[in-house]
Amino acid sequence: MNKRIGASIIAACILIVAIAFQLIGFFTTSGEESDNDAMALFSNSEKLEEKVVERGSGGNRIAQLNLEGTIIDNPGTNTNPFGGGGYQHDRFMKKLEAIKKDDSIKGLHLYVNSPGGGVYESAEIHDKLLEIKEAGKTIYVSMGNMAASGGYYVSAPADRIFAANDTFTGSLGVIMESVNYQELANEYGVKFNTIKSGEFKDIMSPTKEMTEEDREILQTLVDESYQQFVNVIVEGRDMSEERVKELADGRIYSGKQAVENGLVDDIGFREDTLAALKEEVGGDPQVFEYKNNISSFFNLPMAKSFLPNSEIRYLEQLISERQGPTLLYMYTE
Repeated sequence: MNKRIGASIIAACILIVAIAFQLIGFFTTSGEESDNDAMALFSNSEKLEEKVVERGSGGNRIAQLNLEGTIIDNPGTNTNPFGGGGYQHDRFMKKLEAIKKDDSIKGLHLYVNSPGGGVYESAEIHDKLLEIKEAGKTIYVSMGNMAASGGYYVSAPADRIFAANDTFTGSLGVIMESVNYQELANEYGVKFNTIKSGEFKDIMSPTKEMTEEDREILQTLVDESYQQFVNVIVEGRDMSEERVKELADGRIYSGKQAVENGLVDDIGFREDTLAALKEEVGGDPQVFEYKNNISSFFNLPMAKSFLPNSEIRYLEQLISERQGPTLLYMYTE
């Protein structure tokens, strides 16, 4: 418990400092451009720089993208002290848009290593991948250690999906969670005063029991997102809705099981996926990736050095969930 209290205090301090730097950045960029190089440390570069991985024809190229970590647009680079090297949604979307518009790019090799994430963000990536396909480009996905829930959602539009035998994928479905500490508060004499404009304004409040009416409302939201997930698989994998719903009961599958069930096409690793895509694209394609020039000031190596992994995850959860419950295409252990 003492560790959790300490972790909470650290998280609060981090957020205060992060907000301060965000305000500094806002007032700096809202006026004339600052010549202070130190401020560049806290700003995200909009320029996408390329790095050639394999030489080849500049007019016949393959882009490599990595989608690693939780697919969520909160926290961003500026507010997550642990997110400097993690998933950055806005930047990832900019890369996809650049790929769509670049006529020299004929194929996309997308590496997915993610437990999933937000319904909104997953849908945004999915739709952008469809636009890339409509632009005449081939998409191959290579699944890493895990490509579950939202990780599978964004993989579904691919022309071909590869996974390792031991990849965890599936977890096809939607989850929405909240914590209720009403009984704990009552035990310690803590009371909450809630003034609301409507009966359901405090739905999913951690300070009151969920009613059947509350649950019915939230279930409709989950059901809508679930149906959207099912439709994505039906279209992406050319499967019947009945078959998809048989598979989409929330369970996870190994890569081997996913191939047997038609969710994945081939067993293979990243190099196998790239080799197959190069053959599909033909010629002598150049392979490149975008450099990640974003550096995070708030990577807190010192905090990570004295806090165990469980407390680091607790801090991340505190920060990422501070805006309240949300619908997730997410595999939860």
